[in-house]
Amino acid sequence: MTNADVSTGDLARAGFADRFGRSPLGVWSAPGRVNLIGEHTDYNEGFVFPFAIDRRTVVALGERSDRAIRVASTFAPESVEIAIDDLTPGAVDGWAAYPLGVVWALGASGADLASVRGVDLFIDSDVPVGAGLSSSAAIECAVALALDEHWALGLDRPALASVGQLAENRVVGAPTGIMDQSASLLGEADAGVFLDCRSRDAEVVDLGFAAAGLSVLVIDTHVSHEHATGGYAARRASCEAGAAALGVPSLRDVDPGDLPRAAELLDDETFRRVRHVVTENRRVLDTVRSLREHGPASIGALLEASHASMRDDFEISVPELDLAVATAVDAGAVGARMTGGGFGGAAIALVADDLVETTSGAVRAAFAAAGFREPTIFTVAPSQGARRDG
Repeated sequence: MTNADVSTGDLARAGFADRFGRSPLGVWSAPGRVNLIGEHTDYNEGFVFPFAIDRRTVVALGERSDRAIRVASTFAPESVEIAIDDLTPGAVDGWAAYPLGVVWALGASGADLASVRGVDLFIDSDVPVGAGLSSSAAIECAVALALDEHWALGLDRPALASVGQLAENRVVGAPTGIMDQSASLLGEADAGVFLDCRSRDAEVVDLGFAAAGLSVLVIDTHVSHEHATGGYAARRASCEAGAAALGVPSLRDVDPGDLPRAAELLDDETFRRVRHVVTENRRVLDTVRSLREHGPASIGALLEASHASMRDDFEISVPELDLAVATAVDAGAVGARMTGGGFGGAAIALVADDLVETTSGAVRAAFAAAGFREPTIFTVAPSQGARRDG
């Protein structure tokens, strides 16, 4: 456990005691994630390749004598309380929808909550919000793991990932796929989670970044995005329309060789959305193969091609992300791309350890010259997934 993990866990314990007047029964945590490659492929039943990061959300839990759930956190002044039996989609909103949505989703997924007692939950996190690092899934997975153990529900980690996704889709209202929760629950140190989003089969694949002397640099542009509205939902609708027009269950079933036919059948915008998903699925497979055969220094061109596809075909990048990627590559990064749902958030760059400071300085200077807000730049390491911390 790192010092950051300890301090975050201590903050959650102290926050619980301060807010609720007693000590918690236990503390659980779950990480955010970086998606190395495979963007907007998850809800198209395709392939993704994320990894869990060393930024975590911690939940401290204490039992109640009634059937109410009360949640509080370091990032919101108010506590929110609701009876388990009153939890429905639409009953809560704001930040509390993430942890409370998990409670509803557990019941909706078939867990027997009829006899469980309520709990108080206090949440702390050092996963940046709005940076495309899935702070939302970190909350959902930490809460799901805590409740599964405390209530002795006996769910495995793929089932808990599905619970988190259901909470995000139905209670939060964000039409996301299964990737974020899977990475947060299944991640391991210096490894990625190669996930088939159709079968839900997951394979842990060594990344080899540490042995190769490579760091993952996160460049948070501070351009905020909101998955539950606007562009994300529109992109998902375009993908569904493209699959329907091509007569396939999902874009997973379209091969790169089918793209000329797709170009004839679809309008230009829908075709470009389809082309991104189809070629991104291929890039995920090629990245996993390249890592196994040639190591992490071989994947730079695939990362850059992914960014170009998101910029030009899926149109989810922004000028700040494009500048971050181009500047990092010019400064010597192995490769770089935007990560996350898009319309803001963060870019990642795979950088030699001895070039981290140089690359960071180059990006800051480029942002200043462009008149953009100064980015927050930090490194992350592929890390262990959700766990009990005490």
